[in-house]
This record gives sequence, C-alpha cells and structure tokens, in this order.
Amino acid sequence: MPTVHLLDYVAGNVRSLVNAINKVGYDVEWIKTPEDLENAEKLILPGVGHFGHCLSQLSEGGYLEPIRQHIDSGKPFMGICVGLQALFEGSEEDPDVPGLGLVRKRMQKFDNNTKSVPHIGWNSAMNTTAGSSGAQSFCGLNPGSKYYYVHSYAALYTPGVLEKDGWSIATATYGDEEFIGAIAKGNIFATQFHPEKSGQAGLRTIRAFLNGNQAQPLSSDISISGEKKDGLTCRVIACLDVRTNDSGDLVVTKGDQYDVREKDGIDSGGQVRNLGKPVDMAKKYYEQGADEVTFLNITSFRNCPLADTPMLEILKRASETVFVPLTIGGGIKDTIDPDGTYISALDVATTYFKSGADKVSIGSDAVIAAEQYYEAGEKLSGKTAIETISSAYGNQAVVVSVDPRRVYVNSPEDTNHHTIKTQYQNAEGQRFCWYQCTIKGGREARDLDVRQLAKAVEAMGAGELLLNCIDKDGSNSGFDLELINDVKAAIKIPVIASSGAGNPEHFAEVFESTTTDAALGAGMFHRGEYTVSDVKDYLNDKGFLVRKLDTDI
Repeated sequence: MPTVHLLDYVAGNVRSLVNAINKVGYDVEWIKTPEDLENAEKLILPGVGHFGHCLSQLSEGGYLEPIRQHIDSGKPFMGICVGLQALFEGSEEDPDVPGLGLVRKRMQKFDNNTKSVPHIGWNSAMNTTAGSSGAQSFCGLNPGSKYYYVHSYAALYTPGVLEKDGWSIATATYGDEEFIGAIAKGNIFATQFHPEKSGQAGLRTIRAFLNGNQAQPLSSDISISGEKKDGLTCRVIACLDVRTNDSGDLVVTKGDQYDVREKDGIDSGGQVRNLGKPVDMAKKYYEQGADEVTFLNITSFRNCPLADTPMLEILKRASETVFVPLTIGGGIKDTIDPDGTYISALDVATTYFKSGADKVSIGSDAVIAAEQYYEAGEKLSGKTAIETISSAYGNQAVVVSVDPRRVYVNSPEDTNHHTIKTQYQNAEGQRFCWYQCTIKGGREARDLDVRQLAKAVEAMGAGELLLNCIDKDGSNSGFDLELINDVKAAIKIPVIASSGAGNPEHFAEVFESTTTDAALGAGMFHRGEYTVSDVKDYLNDKGFLVRKLDTDI
C-alpha cells in the first residue's frame, strides 16, 4: 500500500486514525525523530487536548522547524484538531506558547454563557469560501455532511480576512459564533473536526487528501433541510453494558435498576442476561447511524484494568470498523497491580486510548473525588483521575458517569441538599426530592447530591457528564426530565441524558423539553425493539436536526 507519515506527540487515540488511513488504502509510517521528516512525502499531524502541551512537546522534540520545512517544500500536510490549531499564531488556551504562525490569527475560547463548552458533537463544514488561489472546495467536504467536533477553543471567522492571504475556508457555527471548521491553501489542509471519527464523511475526506484531491468540486447530492443556526445535531448514543457471564465470556447485558440477571425461572436459572457480542453490536449500531458508542465495563476486572486483555481487545477490534467516538468506562482509577506495582488512573486511561478509546468514563471514583473536594474547602488537589487525565489529554477526553436516585422529603428544610419540587409525588404524597449520588453500581449511597457532584467535577476538568438515573433504569418510561433540567442549570459542560428510553418518542421528548446535549439508549436497541435509525428518522420527522448516514467514501 502507499504510505503516509504520522507524527504522534502522545495525542490521545491515534489508533482510530491509523485504522481510518488503512481503511482508505494507505499504510502508516511513524515519525520518530525530526530527521525522519526529511523522508516524509505526505505528513499528518493529529492532536487532541491542550494547545500549549502540543506545541511544547513538538518544540522540545525538535519538530517545529522540520514541520515548517516540510510545508515550505510543497509536500502535502494535514493537521487534525490541535494539528489545525498549531498552524495559527497562538491560542488563549496558553498565551505564552506560540504556534507555527502560518495562519495570521489566534484561537479563542467559545463563549460558554449561552452554550455548553466544550463544543462536542456533529456539526457542519460548509459555507466554503475561496482564497486568492480560487479553489472552490477541498478534500471531499460536503455541505450536506456532518463531522465530529470536540474542542473548547476555535478560530472565530471574520469574512474575507484570511482569504486575502490565499486561504480557503469552510466554517461551522455554534450558537452565535461562526468558526473555522477546515482551512486549506496549496499543499496544506487542516480540519478542526476529527475525520477519523466522522464516519463515511470523514473517511471520504481522508481519502481525498491522501489521493491529492484537495480541489475537487463541491458535492451537493445530499440536501440540507431543517438546518438550525448552529448546525449542531441532536446526538444519539448507543450504550453497551459489558460484563462476564457465568461462563467467563464478555457479553452485552442490560439490567433493571442495575440487576443484570434473568429472573429465576425454568429456562433462565438467574443467568447473566446475554444480549450479544460487544464488537458485533458496536458495529451494528455504527451502521445504523449511532453518533457515538459507549462501552461500560461493569464486570470485575481479572486483576487490574491493564491486565483485562479481553476488554482491551474489544476496543481494538471495535475501532477497526467503528469510525465514530468510542467511550470506555470502568476501572479508571489509581490501582495496585497484583505484583505490587502502582498504576495511576492516567496510565489506565492512556492504555485505553492506545487501544482505541476516544474518551474515558469515570464513575465511583468521581464521587469520592467530589467528596474530598468539598472537604478541602472546594480546593483542587491536582491528583484526582479527572484532573490528571484532563491535564494530559484535554477535558473533552473525560466523561463523568453519575448514578443518582431520588430521595423524597416533606419540604426543602428537611435536608441540607438541593431539592426540587417534583410533579411526581411518591406513595406517601411527598412532593420534594433530592438526587443522591451512589457508587459501586448503585449499591452504596453517599451524602452528596447530584448538583454538588456536577459542579465539583466540572471544576476538576471533566468535559462531559453522563447523567444516569437509577429510578428510571430499565423502566422504558422515558428520561427523568426534571433531573436533566436541574443539572443543566448548574453547569456549563455538556450533559448526556441516560436511563429510561423505551421508544423514539422519548428521545424527541428529552430534546424538546430539556437542553440536554445528547441522549443515550441501550435496552431498546439491544432487544431489537427499535434501531438507532428508527430514533433518528423519528427525530428528523419531528423537525430535529440529526446526522444522516453518508453511503460511500
């Protein structure tokens, strides 16, 4: 196969990019020293996380000048996410660290007063404008396609300014801010979005760059209807609870209020509910149009997370065929190996990223960290799993999964916790409740409410909150809308609604009645009652903007 060179400065999940490059017919060679760049023909610089960390790593490794020389020589160069940001003069994320300065503009943080930050989800790369070179399009971008973005800082767009320097621009809008989604000039092409995580649309873009088709005509075969101002779609996530069954095999299961065993009977015998094989089901949901796939490892680890080879193998195999973001939860914490070796949460996360995960989900450990945060007078320790992982890979790489349950009281004065007045009274007629955090799969309650947790983990650097609800789990009665609205009012980071989805109408209800950033389904998909496509078709028919499947690369 023809070859492309990849420069990895420890940028998170590069396995998916390698898989995507292989998928479109190219092999990968790694740049290991600055001298290797002399032999590189096509060069890709991927990146996630912190601008300053990325540029500092490249500078300390002696790569910045060879990268400039590669670009100046006219050889093809592609930057992805922070790889795009590196082309600019600098960023508010780390004002003291300069970029390559090839684009005369600086990155700015999104305004989080009116929208969630980070900007996570599927958005456009459209309104393409030509630079002085006259190019009308680049690298297979399609105005009807959606691409996966995950970032807090962006190059806000001012019409006509960069075009005077010869740059062609494709933009997206988030709220009232228009920003650069992709940029191109001559041999340079860069995307703020992640093409390797953007399904068939992203694979098409990678192939076009590698084949030298930067200036191919704009494709317009996909119509755009119901486009919201911000272009951001309603994100539908498929979640797979993975654990060992009684034979020791990893299977996808689903519980009723976290009980995953079949009810005792003649045929079931109380066995772990087996709904399918994780890799096969992840691929199925990807092909149905899932915007993300989440694996929650709810089994006991054989020894420690790093030794849980079957789960790591699931990630590796899934990332070969699933080109949307993969999240893995379970065991993301400091641990001790059976041989006595200390393994940090950051080490665990790094292993998962190298195996194909794009995000890690932290559960019980986040609750303990939040309790310690308040005990210390709301001061950060810098040592929690959330802090260390987000510092290394960016807050978009860290999801906190919370499992609250309702605790009813007669009045707000009966508890020190934040309460809501609910329209759903309990059997005793109580109309007030607070949401109590739990750990260990809901088995242990803590003296911490969900708002306290949400605010604490946001302060620590979590980029997203997966909001479960024990009361709704397995009920097929719809999401807890009161819980979602209460949490959304307290924090700025995105929220994923989870627990209770039983039909497509529930997804429309949660996007209509709350400001949730995404919604997650599990059992209704696993049992074959509805497909992801059914949910998206229903949302589309109701006027919600959803990502439609591209049919070719």
